[in-house]
Amino acid sequence: MNHSGVRHIDVVVIGAGQAGLAAAFHLRRAGYVPDRDFVVLDHSPRPGGAWQFRWPTLTYDKVHGMHALPGMELTGADGDRPSSEVIGGYFAHYEQTFGLRVHRPVSVLAVREGDGDTPWTEPVGAVGGGRLLVETSEGTYAARALINATGTWDRPFWPRFPGQDVFAGRQLHSAQYPGPEEFRGARVVVVGGGTSAVQQLLEIASVADATTWVTRRPPVFREGPFGEEQGRAAVALVEQRVRQGLPPRSVVSVTGLPMTEAVLRGRESGVLERLPLFERLTPTGVAWADGRTVTADTVLYATGFRAAIDHLAPLKLREPGGGIAMEGTRTLRDARVHLVGYGPSASTIGANRAGRAAVRDIRRLLAGGPRAGYTAPDAAGSLAS
Repeated sequence: MNHSGVRHIDVVVIGAGQAGLAAAFHLRRAGYVPDRDFVVLDHSPRPGGAWQFRWPTLTYDKVHGMHALPGMELTGADGDRPSSEVIGGYFAHYEQTFGLRVHRPVSVLAVREGDGDTPWTEPVGAVGGGRLLVETSEGTYAARALINATGTWDRPFWPRFPGQDVFAGRQLHSAQYPGPEEFRGARVVVVGGGTSAVQQLLEIASVADATTWVTRRPPVFREGPFGEEQGRAAVALVEQRVRQGLPPRSVVSVTGLPMTEAVLRGRESGVLERLPLFERLTPTGVAWADGRTVTADTVLYATGFRAAIDHLAPLKLREPGGGIAMEGTRTLRDARVHLVGYGPSASTIGANRAGRAAVRDIRRLLAGGPRAGYTAPDAAGSLAS
């Protein structure tokens, strides 16, 4: 590789969703200056993280558990507006207020170990080890540490069933869900037991000719309050898998589905009567091993996402179990690499905490303190540049 034009930087943050912006905020607060000491790269076309791609009928009042970014509350939002607009605008205002200078659209192609023979690479044994090469569509960065906050939106999980190639109808993932109108008068099978599956199923049922809900496991609906203690217990279950080097389950998968008024109505009307997972697709629908069949025009896979971390593959961070073992946000195989918004921090409040924790750890790794001439944010969230 030709290393001419490689740019030195202390920290590269990949992703400008909740976790990435939280990390960038705490880097600034610690005295690191955007575009001098750290850089934030985001491949999305505009602010908003994955929220900017949510379907238009997901209004802000339907969003559960959106936690404010550090230093700035989201106030006065119109609950009838699409969440993509509300949260996208909030993220844009946040980036501007704190001068985070996100580079977009920038794609990160690969992160690999720097070549020890090149003059810009720190010797092995230096603080933080050698440099990491972050190869992007705008050039290559040589970073002393990396905060990966790429989330999951770019890796929708498509299950495989016999007969998918012969089904005459439409198959799409919930990431492509356009809103209910395209399903008017259709017969729709929704696959998946998460929050998106339930929300999209309830919308589709209001206009479709017929809907069928299938899940791998019986869904668990959560009634009553969900407080801090329950939240900690759920995160602990996810964290346990990550510590063992196993692929993380989502936090939602261990908390259950919230019993909202819409969900309650859906259960009472029969829309949320669930069937077990079918065995195969047929040209006209889906079929089970016991001979049962359902005719369908569309199969919607609301089957979740996987962590978008393929660009980290050259670092060989995965364990034999298929996941990345971590201590806090730090990967065990490379102390320079932190994953935020991954596993136990894959929630809005978890992402905030993970961003703070990652920066605290990186400061110790780099032995860097607040930089001279920097003013930290005040309690109101303002920041002097």
